[in-house]
Amino acid sequence: MKILVTGGAGFIGSNFIRYLLERHPHDSIINLDKLTYAGNLENLRDVESNPRYAFIHGDIADAKLIREVAPGVDAIANFAAESHVDRSILDAGSFIQTDVYGTFVLLEAVRELRIPRMVHISTDEVYGSIETGAFREIDPLNPSNPYSASKAGGDLMVLAYWKTRRLPVLITRSSNNFGPFQYPEKVIPLFITNALSDLPLPLYGDGRNVRDWLYVQDNCAAIDLVLRMGQDGEIYNIGGGTEVENLELTREILALLGKPESLIQFVTDRPGHDRRYALDCEKIRALGWRPARAFDAALEETVRWYQEHETWWRRLKSGEFWDYYRRQYGVKGEAERAGGLSTQVGGQGEGVGGTPPLTKRP
Repeated sequence: MKILVTGGAGFIGSNFIRYLLERHPHDSIINLDKLTYAGNLENLRDVESNPRYAFIHGDIADAKLIREVAPGVDAIANFAAESHVDRSILDAGSFIQTDVYGTFVLLEAVRELRIPRMVHISTDEVYGSIETGAFREIDPLNPSNPYSASKAGGDLMVLAYWKTRRLPVLITRSSNNFGPFQYPEKVIPLFITNALSDLPLPLYGDGRNVRDWLYVQDNCAAIDLVLRMGQDGEIYNIGGGTEVENLELTREILALLGKPESLIQFVTDRPGHDRRYALDCEKIRALGWRPARAFDAALEETVRWYQEHETWWRRLKSGEFWDYYRRQYGVKGEAERAGGLSTQVGGQGEGVGGTPPLTKRP
């Protein structure tokens, strides 16, 4: 297959590209990415010379560019999205532009160019919060913030094109992903990297919010399966089956790093913070998929990856990152910000080249 992966320089997209190249030796990949703050070509340095891989810098909302890039592809996997809840609360406009309008542009290209298949990558957050049980694909959408609302808008556009045009489209909705190359604004890499620098770990509210965690490689395997074996017009939930309270997750990360729980800093809860996510995944399991990685082992491996790739994440945690961090978590004053930055750059006796050993969970 010749596959156009949009948003392929991001976290899940880059892992998906690597997954395809490793497991499908006859596939070729076009990676189209706008390279916003979370898009990073360093995520794909190991494959950039592969003759089956090509990169194009561009925006999925650019209809002219999409019509130049997409002819002849066998499928589109749409990972391109603004994806951070906190940033959507600060500024929702870019989320609507990419997650809704950009999806529309891709759908029009699928229609006009008769592309055989498009898989739209979505999230469990479109369902909203659930106190007990788990969401099924037929349940109504009830997003709680601008990010999840923009993803729900994209999902509904995909489903509308299926119903009105019978386009060959599918949707995957996954639970919270984690693993290598995740931009350090998300909770697991943020807490790992803050802990490595002995910075506070800002935990929202009472820390009792529950998330289902899915290792990114398991999600890539599920998306690949849907791409090749899924039924047009269908939605597939993808969950790890591991529900963890945020406070417990934070403690596990600190335990793995041998860091004290005194680093936990409770901060004001964010508006519209969903209490619990959970997915019914029987539909994807019927295709033969199961998560291959146990949560504890995958978390330990992820912590180790960030320990061993300090140069990668320290470069990202600078400049714009700290401007956002100060606004989001209430860091006040340039002196406090400068103190955080000085700690990031090799303070606390770690140095860029030396990380402490991984501490096994008891």
